[in-house]
Amino acid sequence: MSLRPVKRIIKSKPTMEGAGVHLRRAFGFGNTGEFDPFLLLDDFRNDIPEDYLAGFPWHPHRGIETITYVLAGTVEHGDSMGNRGAIAPGDVQWMTAGSGIIHQEMPKGDATGRMHGFQLWANLPSALKMTKPRYQEVKSGEIPEVTDDDGTQVRIVSGEFWGKRGPVEGVAADPVYLDVTVPPGRRKVLPVEVTRHAFAYVFSGQGKFCNASGPLAVPTEGVGWLPGGVATPPPAEVDNRSLVLFDRGDELQVEAGEDGIRFLLVSGKPLEEPVAWYGPIVMNSQQQLRDAFEDLERGTFIKS
Repeated sequence: MSLRPVKRIIKSKPTMEGAGVHLRRAFGFGNTGEFDPFLLLDDFRNDIPEDYLAGFPWHPHRGIETITYVLAGTVEHGDSMGNRGAIAPGDVQWMTAGSGIIHQEMPKGDATGRMHGFQLWANLPSALKMTKPRYQEVKSGEIPEVTDDDGTQVRIVSGEFWGKRGPVEGVAADPVYLDVTVPPGRRKVLPVEVTRHAFAYVFSGQGKFCNASGPLAVPTEGVGWLPGGVATPPPAEVDNRSLVLFDRGDELQVEAGEDGIRFLLVSGKPLEEPVAWYGPIVMNSQQQLRDAFEDLERGTFIKS
């Protein structure tokens, strides 16, 4: 077994989207090759209704899949396929935009005005960019939750983990999407398939992700040497709103702090394809991107 080293730690940055929704962006709209097949992760956590009620009115998507996971409040939604409804705490909405969809997402707070959720964008491979749009809505009770002997809890949104499989199926990126809670002071090893890109996004508590051992050219203060001239880099300390990007390996190790730690753990098989991206549309070439916006102007964007 090989432990995944921590490649980078990123603090999510305040930004504004939709009609004026204040949120935090962990990654997106840059060079996202290290996150392939994922494109963007937004943390829309807010307890000021004026900062989120304007929502995300009707807008188009093509060439991607969007995954919305709600922890507090609700998100009312509608789309050009005729889907209507609301997702509540613990629910997941998985939308395959494919050849084109127009939808809206309108967040509503809970009784105290609090709203919290995440939206992850997954890229579609070139062969499926123009596939028929599809919509999946999964209620909280349908998502399996596994509790280990040490109290570690894992909600499995998609993919297979600890012998259970999440309810979201047929997603091109074949992601494993987990909501992990590790109790205070506990150290946990979690498997991640070696061929996948993987990241963790911490949204509660604090802790450390242990680094893999590796050679160092010179001794470094505070770093312990292992047999054979190999050193163990110090663990990566993380807290609320920290994203941890991992390098290759087949497992990761986390140690929870005094308040415990809760994080999303997401992994997927890289597509390794060119990306042409503007706003809500992600294709493989600039010409395909121009075609998409011409379709919008002509009123021919919706193909199905």
